[in-house]
Amino acid sequence: MLNFPIYLDNNSTTKVDMLALEAMLPYFTENYGNSSSKSHQFGWKAEAAVNIARKQTAKLISCEPRDIIFTSGATESINLALKGAAEAYATKGNHIITTKIEHEAVIDSCNHLEAKGFNVTYVDVDHNGIVSIEEIERAITSNTILVSVMWANNEIGTIQPVKEISKLCRLKKILFHTDATQAVGKIPIDLSKIHIDLLSFSSHKLYGPKGVGALYKSGKLPRVRIVRQTDGGAQEKGLRAGTLNVPGIVGFGKACQISADCMNKEAKSIKTLRNRLLEGINSGVNGVKVNGDLHSRLPGNLNLSIPGIDADSLIIAMKDVAVSTGSACSSESVEPSHVLKAIGLDKDSMRSAIRFGIGRFNTSEEIEYVINCITEKVNNFRENSPSNISPFANEGGNNNKVNKGDYAEV
Repeated sequence: MLNFPIYLDNNSTTKVDMLALEAMLPYFTENYGNSSSKSHQFGWKAEAAVNIARKQTAKLISCEPRDIIFTSGATESINLALKGAAEAYATKGNHIITTKIEHEAVIDSCNHLEAKGFNVTYVDVDHNGIVSIEEIERAITSNTILVSVMWANNEIGTIQPVKEISKLCRLKKILFHTDATQAVGKIPIDLSKIHIDLLSFSSHKLYGPKGVGALYKSGKLPRVRIVRQTDGGAQEKGLRAGTLNVPGIVGFGKACQISADCMNKEAKSIKTLRNRLLEGINSGVNGVKVNGDLHSRLPGNLNLSIPGIDADSLIIAMKDVAVSTGSACSSESVEPSHVLKAIGLDKDSMRSAIRFGIGRFNTSEEIEYVINCITEKVNNFRENSPSNISPFANEGGNNNKVNKGDYAEV
């Protein structure tokens, strides 16, 4: 039996796993102490819970618990990593390298640093959204102090060659930060086998609560230095002031433990659902184009352009299905997706792009419903379109010429 609405926006946020929620509840009403309170058992219990969560979080990415800094989410982690490292190493240089498809948290942080006098190079990606090692190496100068490349993209799901980038940065003695928000808990990450200096991620992308995240700061030699960006306390080794969100951290830790236990099996089942979704839509709708690399890709991400269809109108028409047109953090903007623009899509393809995010709690029945729903809505629109569009029998929507007048409410 289907339950509506159907949620297929798991790249935006995820439902909190019930086991994570159950772990959190006592820390709201029973063990509600401040983890910084050292003089009584309420504080001791809270501190012990945070320590357990720190171990659970560290285990998921195979690092030492002492290298985990808890934050309010990936956005704060990214700000702390980029701004903190830039300030700490400003005497060595003022040049930072990143890509054109990073999350706004990275791009806006880099814009902030540019206003402070730093130079930032935004490297191109290929048509699949993958950056080349050669492009990064060409961008490196004697003043380069930091490279920041996301592990996996939040819109098109493509996975970057992080291992190779880390080797290059290590060779050049440059810090390497990766925004791993979309990757942690979905694909294996083993920091004991790859040298990464700074790594940001968030709880609510892996079935934990919102409002909590982490920054990994390598404790390997030579140790990474960052300057704290908030003042007001000595929490998290003086790098992140403020009372810790104990219930959120507990839920985050439990969510990490669950992901560590089921990630490989879960990734296979989610990928199967994704492939069925693509197969089903392709069978019922002509001209569909996949945005991003289908091979080097997160298992649950599917970003499609459907020529001749306005994505916003289609989403409104599918009132029982929750999907998005791109990054939820920028969905209020009228500007086209900077990610889709960077991979070379034309305006029509960007306007017709829809992102599906398949997750832990989705079912095959839901996927079949969505396939039928999209097929019906799209084909009804095409049949009723005044222009009587015909080129959709061609494979690959990129070559189809669709006039702006062909767009209409679905």
